[in-house]
Amino acid sequence: MSLSTLLTPVNINFIILFLTAALFIHGKIRSDLIALCSLLALVLFGLITPTQALAGFSSSVVIMMVGLFVVGGAIFRTGLAKMISSKMLRLAGDNENILFVLVMVVTASVGAFVSNTGTVAVMLPIIVSMANSANISPRRYLMPLAFASSMGLFTLISTPPNLVIQEIITEKGYKPLEFFSFAPIGFVCLSVGIVMLFFLSKLLVKKDDDKKKSDKKGKTLAELANEYNIQQQSYCIEITSDSSLLNKTLAELKIATKYNVSIVKIVRRDKSSRLRKKYLEEVAGPNSILMRDDTLYCQGDKENIERFATENDLTIVQNPEKNGLTEFQESGIAEVYIMPNSRLINRTITEARFREEFNVNVLGVQQNQEYKLNDVRNIKLHSGDALLVQGRWSDLAELDNREADMVLVGQPLKEASKVTLDQNAPVAAFIMLLMIIAMVTNIMAPVVAVLLAAVAMVFTGCLRNMEEAYSNINWESIVLIGAMMPMATAFENTGIDIMISNGLVGYFGGMSNYALLAGIYFGTSILTLFISNTATAILFAPIAMQSAVTMGISPYPLLFAVAVGASMCFASPFSTPPNALVMSAGRYEFMDYMKVGLPLQIVMGIIMVFVLPLLFPF
Repeated sequence: MSLSTLLTPVNINFIILFLTAALFIHGKIRSDLIALCSLLALVLFGLITPTQALAGFSSSVVIMMVGLFVVGGAIFRTGLAKMISSKMLRLAGDNENILFVLVMVVTASVGAFVSNTGTVAVMLPIIVSMANSANISPRRYLMPLAFASSMGLFTLISTPPNLVIQEIITEKGYKPLEFFSFAPIGFVCLSVGIVMLFFLSKLLVKKDDDKKKSDKKGKTLAELANEYNIQQQSYCIEITSDSSLLNKTLAELKIATKYNVSIVKIVRRDKSSRLRKKYLEEVAGPNSILMRDDTLYCQGDKENIERFATENDLTIVQNPEKNGLTEFQESGIAEVYIMPNSRLINRTITEARFREEFNVNVLGVQQNQEYKLNDVRNIKLHSGDALLVQGRWSDLAELDNREADMVLVGQPLKEASKVTLDQNAPVAAFIMLLMIIAMVTNIMAPVVAVLLAAVAMVFTGCLRNMEEAYSNINWESIVLIGAMMPMATAFENTGIDIMISNGLVGYFGGMSNYALLAGIYFGTSILTLFISNTATAILFAPIAMQSAVTMGISPYPLLFAVAVGASMCFASPFSTPPNALVMSAGRYEFMDYMKVGLPLQIVMGIIMVFVLPLLFPF
């Protein structure tokens, strides 16, 4: 058999699909880059035309996603999401069971209208704070929080797979879905999720967590310092009158570059106070000027610290009395988690310019359950990493407004539970309400309603400017969706969609419509464990449509099976960004997702196979 016989369009398409899926699973290359390479391969091998290749980026689904990212960013920016979430969560008081149900309900409700990743980002610090206040382990709540964000299938815009099946329904000339067509499914999914996770989530609470309940009201600042063991590399150094550092700024001295030593705090005597010793704290920054008798609080290896002190005529203080790194007055420490789509990913601490941009110092990094204190400035950041940062309380509180890049969870309870409400929150709520009304009543195309809302958010000041609007768009997701859509076109051009659908119909269709529905649902559900739910929906939607046409049944239950199967993926921390985001915050391991998420995913699938035809008959 010749090579040309083997390399038929169908085989080439399968090879491209296989390689794309393999690279997605491997996870070492960005998903948007993989999708673009896949798109180019389809064009180069003549499976689709250049016009068909670019059609995905003009799709109403992609344009609507862009607008929804902007609207969602404004909702978080104005504090509207936090206001709603925190007020509802306070209803629970100290009742653990009520708190659990409210976490699920509130998260699913918010996630029905805005990005589920953003929903988890805004809820995470509130949940941690309230769990600690109620003397309950946050581990029981964070994984259900991530799962609930995917269960909020109440609206057409709740998840990208919903928009994907809407696209193919309208493209094939069927009646479009309404804004709340998914609401019955969402109620069933959330109800099943609450009942199952109410019991399964208890498996997430370790014995050590239970032991700590009796004597702990939450993670104190001292405990946070001990957790990272910052005393191990913390030193106090006094500047003498002979030092060559006198009257120079830290930017001029380049101490971190020369000695791999980080100065995080400066304490000096307030000479205006004559009756008693009084010290003033200053968080070290590029413009900090070193003066005689200053005490420098430094982080670094003992060898580097000693070399730094010796070469600059400094004195290492053996028993410091003045405001050490674990004594907090005007400055303190906090813990932040890197978001899945943060612009800080793959950048070092130095490249991220934490001091210059955020006015805080990074004391330690937690990666893969390992605490790193050595050479912190050269550590490359990854999604889910935890950072211990130090700075003035006002600057630490300001990190709470950096939700696109990081989630702040490590402040003391009084600080962590604060919710800063912007005066534009009512405006953002009104704009979102108008957008929903326009989409529900169909007075205009949904994509137009979303774009009008996005533009209104900028004009009314809910977002500072267009630059901030653009920064809220997850371009990786947009490119991924736009580049993967032509794969479905290639399926049609080469006849693969008919081949797979005929296989499903031939194997399952002879049994029953329910068997065919189950095959499509669980096929989607399994593939979603390895590649993104949006890409899976894009691939399976045309197959489900073709299967319905072949069987002569309604396509709605099969397409809903694709959307729900792609969204209800819980057995892996990497299948959805919310699952990955809570992994580090909850100190979860991969097996935690298997023992809690896998049973939920299987039971949810079985129930959906019987419920979907009742709601949307064959």
